[in-house]
Amino acid sequence: MRLLLIHSDFIEYEPKKKTKMAEDTIQGKDSLEDALVVFCAVESADEDDQADVVRQTVSEILKTTGQVGTDRVMIYPYAHLSSDLSTPEFAVDTLKSLENALLSEKLTVKRAPFGWYKSFTLACKGHPLSELSKTIVAGGDGETLAAPKKEVTHDFFVMTPDGARHDYHEYLGDSPFGCLVRKETGEPSSTAGGEPIHVDLMRAKELVDYEPVSDVGHLRWMPRGKLIRDLLADYVQSILLPYGATPVETPVMYDLGDRAIYEHADKFGERQYRFRSGNRSMMLRFAACFGMFSIMRDMHISPNTLPLKMYELSTYSFRHEQKGEVIGLKRLRAFTMPDMHTLCLDMSEALTCFEEQLAMGWQTGIDFGTGLVAAFRCTKDFFDEYRPWVEKIVAASGQPVLIEILSDRVHYWVAKIDLAAIDGQGRPIENPTVQIDVESSKRFNIRYHRDGEEVHPPILHCSPTGSVERVICAMLENTAHQEVAHLPTWLSPTQVRVIPVAERHLGKADEVMTLLNGRNIRTDLDDRDESVGKKVREAGMEWVPYVVVIGDDEVAKETLTVTIRSLSKPNKPFKQEISSEDLAVMVTRDLAGRPWRPLYTPRLLSKKARYI
Repeated sequence: MRLLLIHSDFIEYEPKKKTKMAEDTIQGKDSLEDALVVFCAVESADEDDQADVVRQTVSEILKTTGQVGTDRVMIYPYAHLSSDLSTPEFAVDTLKSLENALLSEKLTVKRAPFGWYKSFTLACKGHPLSELSKTIVAGGDGETLAAPKKEVTHDFFVMTPDGARHDYHEYLGDSPFGCLVRKETGEPSSTAGGEPIHVDLMRAKELVDYEPVSDVGHLRWMPRGKLIRDLLADYVQSILLPYGATPVETPVMYDLGDRAIYEHADKFGERQYRFRSGNRSMMLRFAACFGMFSIMRDMHISPNTLPLKMYELSTYSFRHEQKGEVIGLKRLRAFTMPDMHTLCLDMSEALTCFEEQLAMGWQTGIDFGTGLVAAFRCTKDFFDEYRPWVEKIVAASGQPVLIEILSDRVHYWVAKIDLAAIDGQGRPIENPTVQIDVESSKRFNIRYHRDGEEVHPPILHCSPTGSVERVICAMLENTAHQEVAHLPTWLSPTQVRVIPVAERHLGKADEVMTLLNGRNIRTDLDDRDESVGKKVREAGMEWVPYVVVIGDDEVAKETLTVTIRSLSKPNKPFKQEISSEDLAVMVTRDLAGRPWRPLYTPRLLSKKARYI
């Protein structure tokens, strides 16, 4: 059960409109003065043990009424506190049981009717205990009262690589870093809004599209997009395996009856998919933490094996984002997150691993061709103790970093860094992140022993790229800043397209295509009965990096006329005459040891299907 407890001067409500689940008998308008107003949301998990949930709730209310000095309680059903509600029948029965239990404690109790739209007026007293929140879990001890929320302050400034501190207002320009500073500090943006450009591009290039028969934010991937997605997954594994990460795979759903799972999930708020499976309350994961922490909890961990780096490509993770916020590849409800968790010996080792993993994050911006900017966040205590280390990681970045100092810790982390690309509208796309978690090892009882003492060590959360979908989003958005839009050659679905001028050139074209595919260069052949001009235009629209046209001259000279997209200017294609062997060397140099997969579409365009 979710509770919001407000000590009020008065509350007054009036039922307005009945829903299909409403209680039949009501008394109309009602009020109560000097009352503890208990806003309640009865959840599906409460059905496992109603009596215990009511007992704990009564205990919390009695404790709070004693602390604030009132014997008046208004029970007010408020479904908006949870996205995982019980059945209406169970909720009404639970609230009636709560009302009767409180009456037996000699309190003055009123209960607002269930299932009605109501107008209400409430005056909160405003003292330190006048606003409290609580989550009741069946099987809990019912003794822990949610403390009043701390008023956390946020101090923003910019640190430059020389360690100097600057007022962030100096950086409120239209540069990528300025766009990040504006967004993070809440300053008004100077850039236009509108739909991100990648939304049209992801469909026009036949990469990915919305899936109308699924939930919002769940996508369908066409072969070209699936190839890019798989290559990005290969890329992440290619950098993490040499780093010492050990791949695992864990379930996508978890039992909220496990207290550690419930508490960790509860920190993420309402953006969750929750459902019932038999008599169990379950959730779909929003990150790979749950499964990895469960593995770590069951392991025998020796200090000699630390740092322990565990990695999963979480296909998929789920976040029930607001419907109006879900758009394209930038914000989804189902996404693929390369997720690594590093169990460290102590804070000193955590800082070292943080530096290493942050360096990976910066490198991804280079490898994907998307510039990244950074915001570093930490508590004041952390900054005071480790300021020289913060200056060190900023110096290593070689660029200014926005620093946010929190007066108190309100999350599981004490420090984190977020790297972001900037979209075509000047808005950040959060991608790589590294976080220092000081809570989860205690919550999940992940420990090792040293000198006879049990140690719950810090854990790093790291995604060296951010979600795969956002990486593609950032690359597509980055084309807005390019003279001639293109993707890195290693991520281009077709790397070379061969275009014969006439049917008599098909044999030579097939020979070139076969040679290049044999060198692990994704090459297709446009054998359609279309004009050369149309074929070249369509290759340009698909952003093919190298386009080879083969006619009589090329056959006679044993050379190829190649248009190189990355060297071209608008309306000025860059063309070069080279041999097939030289072309293979040139493209291989572009690939520079990056992951490779074969074409996911037919080599002959006459056989290629249209998806959009």
